[in-house]
Amino acid sequence: MSNNEELAIDVEDLTFNFGESPVLKNVTFKLQKGARCLLVGANGAGKSTLLTILAGKRMVQDKVLVLGMDAFKDSPLGVTYLGTEWANNPVVKGDVLVSTLISNMKGGIYPERVKELIQIMDINPKWRMHQISDGERRRVQLVLGLIKPWTLLLMDEITVDLDVLVRSDLLEFLKKETEERNATLLYATHIFDGLGDWPTHITHIKRGKIVASHDFHNNFPELDNMMTQQLLINKQQLTNRQLYRNMGSPLLKVVEQWLREDLRELRLLQAEERKKAEQERDKVLLGEEKPKTKWDILSDNVDKYGDKYYNYWDH
Repeated sequence: MSNNEELAIDVEDLTFNFGESPVLKNVTFKLQKGARCLLVGANGAGKSTLLTILAGKRMVQDKVLVLGMDAFKDSPLGVTYLGTEWANNPVVKGDVLVSTLISNMKGGIYPERVKELIQIMDINPKWRMHQISDGERRRVQLVLGLIKPWTLLLMDEITVDLDVLVRSDLLEFLKKETEERNATLLYATHIFDGLGDWPTHITHIKRGKIVASHDFHNNFPELDNMMTQQLLINKQQLTNRQLYRNMGSPLLKVVEQWLREDLRELRLLQAEERKKAEQERDKVLLGEEKPKTKWDILSDNVDKYGDKYYNYWDH
């Protein structure tokens, strides 16, 4: 099997803009089949955009292959995307039985799988969708989305409404899926409690760029150092309970450091942009320069970067 055949995701030099605003910048990302990868980054870093592109929901001109096929043009079978927008669909808040939704998703083809998911997610097929809470709707969504066996699962902050036990059981189910069927999972989340050694990989995206990708079991020095520090603390036979409570998980500590640095850099960048905007405004007030319209900026971007960097289909 060639290296390309072993890849579930193969992205090269992907750039994506919303108008003149770059969301993803020269992203290259490869993920092997059977991996469970965490996608981490601050709000607005580009996680959701990357996931929707991989799910084939946005057309791009750069190389984006999932399961060896073009994500948008080929719409490869076996790709499942679970995002938060499902909860806003008026259909899922209508007077409809959960059992009806399960039937519509061909649940009868996978009776044992449906039974297991119902137990894991703690839902009742007799529920009526308009009578249940948002958290219960989220659990129903997960059951519906996972009924059909998937080859690549893309999850975008989908576990935010789950309680600790349900989330733990779901993660164990997903881990079993990747191990037994060599399926692949890319999971964007801000919740790291209880993950432990669940992931196989982690990717850090910052302001539209992938700045780090690590294999959990090979060449992840930041996590190794954090685990070493905590082992040393444990050996000190702590009597300070507050210190013990503040230790947290090694993974959470590493990600927290990443995100704090991201925030620091973002604030510096925003300060520079405010200063530049004030300087340009002063020039306009003094009559030294005419104000730029949106179309002036758009024209500048196309002249500088070419059509490749402008997504007309978003307008």
